[in-house]
Amino acid sequence: MTLPKQNEIGLPILECLKDKKNHHIENIVRSLEEYFELSKDDRELQKSSGGEGLFHNRIRWANFYLRKAGLVESFVGKGISKITSEGIELLNEKPKIIDVKFLMTFPKFIEYKKSMSKKK
Repeated sequence: MTLPKQNEIGLPILECLKDKKNHHIENIVRSLEEYFELSKDDRELQKSSGGEGLFHNRIRWANFYLRKAGLVESFVGKGISKITSEGIELLNEKPKIIDVKFLMTFPKFIEYKKSMSKKK
Protein backbone atom coordinates (compact mmCIF):
# COMPACT_ATOMS: atom_id res chain seq x y z
CA MET A 1 0.00 0.00 0.00
CA THR A 2 1.12 3.54 -0.58
CA LEU A 3 1.06 5.94 2.32
CA PRO A 4 -2.28 7.65 2.79
CA LYS A 5 -2.32 11.37 2.07
CA GLN A 6 -2.96 13.89 4.80
CA ASN A 7 -6.56 14.41 3.61
CA GLU A 8 -7.23 10.68 4.08
CA ILE A 9 -6.06 10.67 7.70
CA GLY A 10 -8.39 13.14 9.47
CA LEU A 11 -11.42 10.87 9.71
CA PRO A 12 -9.44 7.86 10.98
CA ILE A 13 -7.86 10.10 13.62
CA LEU A 14 -11.31 11.08 14.88
CA GLU A 15 -12.36 7.43 14.85
CA CYS A 16 -9.27 6.59 16.91
CA LEU A 17 -10.20 9.30 19.45
CA LYS A 18 -13.93 8.58 19.65
CA ASP A 19 -13.59 6.90 23.05
CA LYS A 20 -13.17 10.46 24.46
CA LYS A 21 -9.92 9.54 26.22
CA ASN A 22 -6.53 11.23 25.98
CA HIS A 23 -4.32 9.60 23.34
CA HIS A 24 -0.59 10.09 22.89
CA ILE A 25 0.50 10.74 19.31
CA GLU A 26 2.55 7.54 19.26
CA ASN A 27 -0.57 5.50 20.08
CA ILE A 28 -2.46 7.28 17.31
CA VAL A 29 0.36 6.51 14.88
CA ARG A 30 0.35 2.81 15.81
CA SER A 31 -3.44 2.61 15.53
CA LEU A 32 -3.42 4.22 12.10
CA GLU A 33 -0.53 2.07 10.88
CA GLU A 34 -2.74 -0.92 11.65
CA TYR A 35 -5.87 0.76 10.24
CA PHE A 36 -4.14 1.43 6.93
CA GLU A 37 -2.29 -1.93 7.05
CA LEU A 38 1.06 -0.27 6.37
CA SER A 39 4.03 -2.43 5.58
CA LYS A 40 7.28 -2.18 7.50
CA ASP A 41 8.77 -0.27 4.54
CA ASP A 42 5.85 2.19 4.55
CA ARG A 43 6.24 2.70 8.31
CA GLU A 44 9.94 3.43 7.94
CA LEU A 45 9.68 6.00 5.13
CA GLN A 46 11.28 9.27 6.19
CA LYS A 47 10.59 12.83 5.12
CA SER A 48 13.05 13.99 2.50
CA SER A 49 14.48 16.39 5.08
CA GLY A 50 14.92 13.45 7.48
CA GLY A 51 14.37 13.39 11.19
CA GLU A 52 10.75 12.24 11.16
CA GLY A 53 8.73 9.48 9.59
CA LEU A 54 6.60 10.63 6.65
CA PHE A 55 3.42 8.98 7.94
CA HIS A 56 4.00 10.38 11.44
CA ASN A 57 4.37 13.85 9.92
CA ARG A 58 1.13 13.52 7.96
CA ILE A 59 -0.70 12.43 11.11
CA ARG A 60 0.67 15.43 13.02
CA TRP A 61 -0.49 17.83 10.29
CA ALA A 62 -3.93 16.23 10.00
CA ASN A 63 -4.30 16.38 13.79
CA PHE A 64 -3.17 20.02 13.77
CA TYR A 65 -5.88 20.88 11.22
CA LEU A 66 -8.51 19.01 13.25
CA ARG A 67 -7.45 21.05 16.26
CA LYS A 68 -7.70 24.31 14.32
CA ALA A 69 -11.26 23.32 13.32
CA GLY A 70 -12.18 22.65 16.96
CA LEU A 71 -12.68 18.90 16.45
CA VAL A 72 -9.71 17.85 18.57
CA GLU A 73 -8.01 19.41 21.54
CA SER A 74 -4.30 18.88 21.96
CA PHE A 75 -2.11 19.42 24.92
CA VAL A 76 0.77 21.16 23.17
CA GLY A 77 4.17 19.91 24.19
CA LYS A 78 2.68 16.73 25.62
CA GLY A 79 1.80 14.93 22.38
CA ILE A 80 -1.68 14.23 23.73
CA SER A 81 -4.94 14.64 21.78
CA LYS A 82 -8.58 14.23 22.71
CA ILE A 83 -11.74 14.52 20.63
CA THR A 84 -14.06 17.44 21.40
CA SER A 85 -17.85 17.36 21.58
CA GLU A 86 -17.84 18.94 18.09
CA GLY A 87 -15.68 16.05 16.88
CA ILE A 88 -18.12 13.51 18.32
CA GLU A 89 -21.05 15.32 16.68
CA LEU A 90 -19.23 15.24 13.37
CA LEU A 91 -18.58 11.49 13.63
CA ASN A 92 -22.29 10.97 14.26
CA GLU A 93 -22.94 12.68 10.90
CA LYS A 94 -20.76 9.99 9.25
CA PRO A 95 -18.66 12.15 6.89
CA LYS A 96 -16.88 10.35 4.06
CA ILE A 97 -13.66 12.37 4.23
CA ILE A 98 -12.25 15.24 6.24
CA ASP A 99 -10.04 17.31 3.99
CA VAL A 100 -9.19 21.02 3.90
CA LYS A 101 -12.22 21.79 1.74
CA PHE A 102 -14.46 20.11 4.32
CA LEU A 103 -12.69 21.84 7.22
CA MET A 104 -13.38 25.19 5.54
CA THR A 105 -16.99 24.73 6.70
CA PHE A 106 -15.84 25.25 10.31
CA PRO A 107 -15.58 28.88 11.48
CA LYS A 108 -12.52 28.21 13.66
CA PHE A 109 -10.66 26.71 10.71
CA ILE A 110 -11.65 29.59 8.46
CA GLU A 111 -10.27 32.01 11.06
CA TYR A 112 -7.03 30.03 11.23
CA LYS A 113 -6.64 30.11 7.42
CA LYS A 114 -7.39 33.86 7.36
CA SER A 115 -4.81 34.51 10.06
CA MET A 116 -2.22 32.55 8.08
CA SER A 117 -2.92 34.46 4.87
CA LYS A 118 -2.44 37.76 6.73
CA LYS A 119 1.03 36.65 7.80
CA LYS A 120 2.19 36.25 4.20
